[in-house]
This record gives sequence, C-alpha cells and structure tokens, in this order.
Amino acid sequence: MAYSGRVEYAHERKIRQSNTRLYRLAHWPIWIWVFFLAPGPLTFSLFAHGFSRANFAWLCIVLIGTGIAGLFAQLPGVEPRPYILRFDEDRPNPLYRKVCYTFAWNAIINFALLNLAGLVYATYSGVWKLKQIYHYGYFPILVAILMCGLLENLPRVGRSTRNEGIERRYFYGAVWAVTAAQTTLLILWKTLPETRLASIVKLTIFCCVLLGMSLFAYAGALPRTRPILPGEVMVD
Repeated sequence: MAYSGRVEYAHERKIRQSNTRLYRLAHWPIWIWVFFLAPGPLTFSLFAHGFSRANFAWLCIVLIGTGIAGLFAQLPGVEPRPYILRFDEDRPNPLYRKVCYTFAWNAIINFALLNLAGLVYATYSGVWKLKQIYHYGYFPILVAILMCGLLENLPRVGRSTRNEGIERRYFYGAVWAVTAAQTTLLILWKTLPETRLASIVKLTIFCCVLLGMSLFAYAGALPRTRPILPGEVMVD
C-alpha cells in the first residue's frame, strides 16, 4: 500500500552549517540517558526501589564517558557542525553514530519487549515476575541488538547515510511510541495494584498507546516522522 502521509523534500529544508552551543548541550542528556539505561537489571532496580549507590556510580561513568565523547564531537547532535547536511546524500556513516544509535535502539526495543512480556505473564498467571524476566531476558536481547548493529541491520546504523531521510522517521517514530507507552505504564504501575485485573488494564493501555502513537508516527503527524524525499536536484 502506497504511503499517503505527510512528507518533506530535501531541497526545501534550510541547510544548517553549524550547531549552536545550546543545541549541542541539549543533545548531551539524550546520550547520557541512552547509555545510563544500558545495564537493564540495574535500571529495573532504579524504577522499582529508587536510586542506589550502584546507579550513582554508573551515572558518573556515563557522565565522564559521554562528556569526553562530546568534547571530541563523537556524539550525534553534539558535533560543531551537522554531519548530515542533505538527507539524501550518500556519505559514510561514522562509527560513533553506529554505536550511539545501536544503544539507542536497545533502549527503545529491549525495555518495551521485557515490559510487554511481564504484562502478558502477569495477565496469564496473576503473578508478577518482571524482575526475573529482566534478569534472564535483558542481556540476550541486548546481544541480539548489538549484533544487528554490528551487521548494520538497524535504521541509522548502516554503512551509508543515504537513506537517512527515511530511516530517521523509523527511529523517531519508535521513540515517540515507546516513550509514551513506557511513561503511561510507569504511572499505571505505581498507581494500580498487582492484581490480574489491573494487569489486564495495564496490558491493554500499554498496547493501545504503542499502537496509537505508531499510527500517528506512520502518518507523519509527530515531529521528525515525515519522510524526507530527494525532490529537486540542487547545486550548492
């Protein structure tokens, strides 16, 4: 079925020759969050029991690591000037973009899958086993996602940036859908009891938010989810 949502054209977009200090600084917390979430069971402990010494130690490591990477312009969005000037341009995809977006896909996919599995199990059995699910399930999924990134089989992680105008919408669409669903689930988890009926409600709402936001993203109704097409040939 042909795509009928909103689109943008590459030749109509203003080329930004440099990133402001505020723009660069605003992107740093994004990558702090991405890598802070990397040890899944530790992150689960954070949301279940609060901030611990282990969380603080890992946060310090992430702050130092991403801070150094940012100073050397090795984080997407933190570069002095944009790496991608035209979204249909065929340029080599730098290693730092591949690494960052691979771990970003892990933050998007892994937690959503494990929470969905926990909700399905709780709905079926009436018992919450989310801690055990994270303990046994997180790292195999992490390894699978890292392998997909290594093989360049994830959007924005390929060898070339030529398809960036399309792949970015997959990435941001997933970010919108999963962030909205996870935030909603966290609120429900903190407010509703651990009963089978409550699990059914949580599962239903979680899936509805995921599906609804995905449909909005597909239609290009959310920021950065419209395909960017080549349009007219331009000469700089």
